[in-house]
Amino acid sequence: MVSYRKRGSSWQYEISYKDIDGKYKKLRQSGFNLKSEAITAANKIQIDHPLLHTVRSSSETLDAYFARWITVYKKGVVSKITYDKYLNTSNHIHEIFGNLKLKDISRRTYQERMNLFALKHAKRTVSCFHKQIRASILDALDEQIIVLDFTRKVVIKGNDHLKKSKISLNYDQWKMLIKNLDPHCSSDVIIYIAAVTGMRYGEVLGLTIKDIDLSNNEINVNKTWDYKYGTGFKKTKTKTSMRVIPIDAHSSRFLKIYIDGFTNESNTTLFMNDSGRTYVSAEINKYLTKKLNYLNLPRITFHGLRHTHASILLYQGVTVLSVSKRLGHSNITTTQSTYLHIIKELEEKDEDIIKKVIDKALE
Repeated sequence: MVSYRKRGSSWQYEISYKDIDGKYKKLRQSGFNLKSEAITAANKIQIDHPLLHTVRSSSETLDAYFARWITVYKKGVVSKITYDKYLNTSNHIHEIFGNLKLKDISRRTYQERMNLFALKHAKRTVSCFHKQIRASILDALDEQIIVLDFTRKVVIKGNDHLKKSKISLNYDQWKMLIKNLDPHCSSDVIIYIAAVTGMRYGEVLGLTIKDIDLSNNEINVNKTWDYKYGTGFKKTKTKTSMRVIPIDAHSSRFLKIYIDGFTNESNTTLFMNDSGRTYVSAEINKYLTKKLNYLNLPRITFHGLRHTHASILLYQGVTVLSVSKRLGHSNITTTQSTYLHIIKELEEKDEDIIKKVIDKALE
């Protein structure tokens, strides 16, 4: 439990907690000019020191409890990417639940706030949001901080009609895009490679000069670039992601123009700028959107270039096995499930072809 009081002209916080032996103790600090400064300092102490077992009560806000919970139970245990998702949930809790205390949240109140969150988010996002909150609340029940599981039997809603990007381009749109990319511009080259190979963004950024074999028209995918946290080269997503991708002669000429103007070291990523950094995904997506708008093409995400590449190959009669290998999927089932709608459409066409073949043979 935390309390605050004014001592003379300054503020003091006092944290009541249990030590390892279960004995009650107090931690105090004074000298804050404002009460808000004392509150901030006290919150930081509790978050930064997970071994400080504060005397918890249901008077704590959901916002504060969840922030402390992920520090104690998730930080250093889950991956950084996963932990960032918990931090994102924490931010949403702050926005949606505000200063609501645990003791004041009923099942109805929780449902109403979740409905509010659902207005601007897809059902899947709402479900993940609820799942992480519920995990913390079940621990709060175990610790007897609360007596009511207000997350029980919540109805998950969501706005799945929000404006979304088109998943992929069609063949003509894809051709228009790649024909309007400049081999002297690094951003355009990044987009071009993804469009003609189906490579993931991190895989494209992980390319060095040694990985581009223009004499054999091949690209060797053997590593990725950590564009999220800037830690440099790292392993591919899976073992099957390590692959050699054949490219056409036109693409080789396109890449040669870019490589001939590349002046950095051969073991450096091809797409590091003069300031020593690469685009993060948000930046390249923003650039791609501007390019598509300029060409009056539907908006897709950078990952949509991968979907576009796979879709075009399938529609052009390339086997699912070959597409799966080119994309670096761990197994063909992943490819089949991802592009099931295309495969079913092609199967229907195949059925018509089969009928015609047999009819012709029996004439």
